[in-house]
Amino acid sequence: MWKQIIPALRMLVALTILTGVVYPLVVTVAAQILFPAEANGSLIRQGEQVVGSALIGQHMNADARYFWTRPSAISYNPQPSGGSNLGPTSATLQTLVEERRTAFASANGVSEAAVPAEMLFASASGLDPHISPEAARLQVLRVAAARGLEATVVEALVNRYVEEPQLGFLGQPRVNVLRLNLALDGLQS
Repeated sequence: MWKQIIPALRMLVALTILTGVVYPLVVTVAAQILFPAEANGSLIRQGEQVVGSALIGQHMNADARYFWTRPSAISYNPQPSGGSNLGPTSATLQTLVEERRTAFASANGVSEAAVPAEMLFASASGLDPHISPEAARLQVLRVAAARGLEATVVEALVNRYVEEPQLGFLGQPRVNVLRLNLALDGLQS
């Protein structure tokens, strides 16, 4: 019996050290060397101040001077990270979608039919920091008027912050709302 237990315990200890200590250290060191910004949360700074992360959406929908981000089912709290789990037959979801559609259309002076889906539905994580270029362009007139800027200036800024699909084919073109809003603030500094 001990002939089987001793080698099994040795293997347990060896694999625990290898997979629980050595591997995580190697991966952490490699990430810090090769991708330091990403390994530390893709933080966005203004001077020494951290203003957010390029990976986590922030609530910007209360201020007409800023581009709105996607709705969040978790109030933009990164701790629980998750969707609402409301299904297509949910009366609560239907009410939320109609409220969001009306608010977006009204604030941006567009028809309710023109409101993009990502401005109506929360993402699966509840923290998506991106919107489509089309959703950003629908907000240009509101943001320009609220800031006293020419719409062409704001639209050019949107176009500059469009991120293409990764590797040219993975995903869709998108706009990081936090980066775009910070660039807007930089225009008026």
